[in-house]
Amino acid sequence: MRRCVVSHEQLPKAELIRVVRTPEKELKIDFSGRLNGRGAYLKKDLDVVEKAKKTKVLDRTLEITVNDEFYEDLKRAIGSK
Repeated sequence: MRRCVVSHEQLPKAELIRVVRTPEKELKIDFSGRLNGRGAYLKKDLDVVEKAKKTKVLDRTLEITVNDEFYEDLKRAIGSK
């Protein structure tokens, strides 16, 4: 069980998507759940991604600026699941 940084719900990893800030300061969507770096979990819900964008919770959690393009990538990743 992992906690969504937006909704604060405890959910199984299969219901979450992991976002990672790598040691090289890059943002990646971690489909394997094993990438090296600082990670944050988001519920696989488009409303949660929108709220994360609005509140900048990923910026604070991962200590990096998350651009709008990355949020669009997240939406596409969730939509394809």
